[in-house]
Amino acid sequence: MQILGLIVVGLIIGALARLLKPGRQKLSVVATLLLGVVGAVIGGLIGHLFNKNTGIFELNFLGFVFAVIAAILLLGVAEGLSGRSRGAVR
Repeated sequence: MQILGLIVVGLIIGALARLLKPGRQKLSVVATLLLGVVGAVIGGLIGHLFNKNTGIFELNFLGFVFAVIAAILLLGVAEGLSGRSRGAVR
């Protein structure tokens, strides 16, 4: 049940990251899900550092905010890596 919750939270965080990041992203739903899940884990870790009473996979408000920020940063990295792999010259 915890994995299903992580997937749902990952989709929400990934979707919020795509909405908040300006410009058009050329990522699939699966890529958005993966970025959201990784962002959720990073946000959970950061939230756990500030509040030792919560577990890593328990997102509180602060952890959720950090998860969205991490997902936005990961989205930028993913866009940068996908642009380079196509041979884009800047």
